[in-house]
Amino acid sequence: MKLGIITGHVVATRKDENLIGAKLLIIQPILPGGAPAGQPVVAVDTVGAGIGETIIYAVGSVASRAALHPNAPVDAAIVGIVDSVDCARTGGV
Repeated sequence: MKLGIITGHVVATRKDENLIGAKLLIIQPILPGGAPAGQPVVAVDTVGAGIGETIIYAVGSVASRAALHPNAPVDAAIVGIVDSVDCARTGGV
């Protein structure tokens, strides 16, 4: 799992039928200290996250397990909303 901040949302009126009803959000990956860590990612929201929230997300084949439909073509899924991060060292993940 990885940390990220929700920076926006995506509206797609035409998409795979297994994604109908899924909320798509844009995530900026971050390090535990909050610094950006890579390029933004579009992910399926499974927990009701909103813009500005710090979240936990999964990527790859395990992300599709969290999706509404198990056959959905999902590469990233938001699986948790972070309350706090306590990390003594913020230089890496």
